[in-house]
Amino acid sequence: MTDVRLARQSWRRLEPVHGMIYFVPEAAERYAALGLKSQAGYFASRGAAFGTASPELVIATFYNFCPTLVRRALPAAWDVTTPAKVIEARLDAVGAALRRAGIHEIPVLAETTAMARRAAERAVEHLQGRPLFAAHAALPWPDDPLLELWHAQTLLREFRGDGHVAALTAEGIGGLDALILHGATGQMPTVFLKVSRGWPEEEWAAAEEVLRGRGLLDGDALTEEGGALRQRIEDRTDELALPAYAALSDDELARLAELARIFGRAVVDAGLLTFSV
Repeated sequence: MTDVRLARQSWRRLEPVHGMIYFVPEAAERYAALGLKSQAGYFASRGAAFGTASPELVIATFYNFCPTLVRRALPAAWDVTTPAKVIEARLDAVGAALRRAGIHEIPVLAETTAMARRAAERAVEHLQGRPLFAAHAALPWPDDPLLELWHAQTLLREFRGDGHVAALTAEGIGGLDALILHGATGQMPTVFLKVSRGWPEEEWAAAEEVLRGRGLLDGDALTEEGGALRQRIEDRTDELALPAYAALSDDELARLAELARIFGRAVVDAGLLTFSV
């Protein structure tokens, strides 16, 4: 049985290698060169794996963004560029940003990439019910070892994300609800969630009232029931991510978790996850 704790550690510690692409200036610069400004670059770049993704498809799979925000970006993005060009620009930005952080010089890059890729390739055996993951899994593997690591973690991230959406849906927690409950934990500034996800203040306030009525919020804080719900969703998400990490033995998974810390820390120390509101 795959160790759930080690699988979660492996994902969480390596996640900065993927997540930095949503914050680094290299990405915004390359998307702007294609005619994509502001959040249009985000929706087009992450959705390009689907092809000319419709706003409805992105609303469904990204899950927690205000539909109005998505519809401002799509399908208009496909009038000025193509999915293939956006995917190329995204990878170019990834390489530039990770090299700026010195990730390519870490001696255990090849070892870490090999294990992360094995896990990602095992995940491909479990495509059902994972639409965003499946779209990215259909993309070719990069030849550059640095980009290969990023792609592996991208697949593992989207595999886990699709499972998380399933867990939220099963618990009757919509995208806006999930944001509010996340903000109530104190793990992420609520102001960042509001600005980045684009929900109008009145809709946010109305959803808070509904969650209070369900006994999940007390003021702006989670109730005991709300905390238990959040934990249940996280635990179920961890379980749904396990098929990927079953590709590794417990010793290998422990090693991946150990090495992932090196890469995640390097990304954070280089300031690649800095954001402003």
